[in-house]
Amino acid sequence: MQNLIIFKYKFLYDIIKELEENFTFTIFEAYDEKNLNEKLKEDQNSLIITKKKLDNFENQLILNQVPTRLSYIIEKINIEFHKLHFSEKSKIEIGKYLLDLNSRELIIRDRVLKLTEKETNIIIYLFKSKNAAGIEQLQSHVWGHHSKLETHTVETHIYRLRKKISETFNDERFIVSNKNGYQIK
Repeated sequence: MQNLIIFKYKFLYDIIKELEENFTFTIFEAYDEKNLNEKLKEDQNSLIITKKKLDNFENQLILNQVPTRLSYIIEKINIEFHKLHFSEKSKIEIGKYLLDLNSRELIIRDRVLKLTEKETNIIIYLFKSKNAAGIEQLQSHVWGHHSKLETHTVETHIYRLRKKISETFNDERFIVSNKNGYQIK
């Protein structure tokens, strides 16, 4: 269930609250920042409607031109919820890292590593594999090669990816190799 928090916008809250049974989201009112923080502790991915941009808060819909048509407000709310849903689906937690599929970035705290599309696909495949993935598996699933061609493309990409991760995050153990292939630890 998605939550909509209307911040310091009493008359808009009253109008939308009356229509709540027609929506697929739950509506809350926040009358100050303390109250807003309490609501966000329950669900970090709530959408906040406010009159002006709030610092330190994500997922805001700023409605500063009132009056406006209610249908326009509802449309904007639905668009923002769709964006929020898409954004949630584009991030994968891999151990202590966050892989952002939209921006193709590997993130930990304030450090960001920009990845190529192939590097992103390697990480996703290795992360989803239950066991170590061999070179032939990676050739087949990441590169789309289905023959037993002898190539060093996989090893070269893995080597460069490991080097980038090591240089950016000082992590030598993100992708490990053993006799069965490569694995994310």
